[in-house]
Amino acid sequence: MNLSRFASRLRMAEEISKTKVGSSSTASVADSSAAASAATNAAKSRWKILWPNSLRWIPTSTDYIIAAEKRLLSILKTPYVQEQVSIGSGPPGSKIRWFRSTSNESRYINTVTFDAKEGAPTLVMVHGYGASQGFFFRNFDALASRFRVIAIDQLGWGGSSRPDFTCRSTEETEAWFIDSFEEWRKAQNLSNFILLGHSFGGYVAAKYALKHPEHVQHLILVGSAGFSAEADAKSEWLTKFRATWKGAVLNHLWESNFTPQKLVRGLGPWGPGLVNRYTTARFGAHSEGTGLTEEEAKLLTDYVYHTLAAKASGELCLKYIFSFGAFARKPLLQRYVHQKHC
Repeated sequence: MNLSRFASRLRMAEEISKTKVGSSSTASVADSSAAASAATNAAKSRWKILWPNSLRWIPTSTDYIIAAEKRLLSILKTPYVQEQVSIGSGPPGSKIRWFRSTSNESRYINTVTFDAKEGAPTLVMVHGYGASQGFFFRNFDALASRFRVIAIDQLGWGGSSRPDFTCRSTEETEAWFIDSFEEWRKAQNLSNFILLGHSFGGYVAAKYALKHPEHVQHLILVGSAGFSAEADAKSEWLTKFRATWKGAVLNHLWESNFTPQKLVRGLGPWGPGLVNRYTTARFGAHSEGTGLTEEEAKLLTDYVYHTLAAKASGELCLKYIFSFGAFARKPLLQRYVHQKHC
């Protein structure tokens, strides 16, 4: 009996010892984990001190663009609906221009539609080069009081799809924008609408109206590009400028398809600063009417940065539509006169 009790006590002592060792081991692991976490946080803190905000790259994507768009449009009074309207999908190598890429993902057009009175005429707004529908943000409330306003991001810009740009001629490039817009119109089941285009958007809107006049009730061109040809008398200064070394360099960059957006991307952490100076100048010091409020300027700068810094796509149309000096390779008036006589 004594030996039995001794053996029992011995086993109890061993179990207690194992429990203490296990507890000590668990505590040791927890302490090590806490220490590692503290070290990581300390390293991050040191990194933040050594690498300030002004030197950090700011990520961007379509999701960032849509989020920035929502923040910008949140200051409006008129309710709206944002949607990404599918214009279909196609296999790589498809003859359809915007399907010519390495993927067969669906393409879509970012669209915002504002509430309107029943029976109000539909106004479709198309932005210019290097812009997106958010640039119209100060116009939306006033226009929505009289029209059913629909604003889009053209294919390859803003919050729309950004497929690989594979066009290699003026004809292909025009088809990229005109045909994708027509697919969007079909998806929205629109007809007999008022079409407004600003700057390069005016060029696209005019070309669309010439090709599909049955759908356009009225065409409004606001500061439209595409009317001037290089053969015009006022291009004489350009010929002289090209003869200089500065003109030769700029002309080479143009023909190489070097875009302003590439500069924003290339500047990395300094890109937002450049965009801020641009928005301040364009919509502040050099604009007419009431300047931007501090909140508007902040929201617009953030929005513009993300639209410019995202993947290059539609922006690469530049050299195919215009020659150096922004002269249209196929001016609108020439196209209109030719079509009228055909």
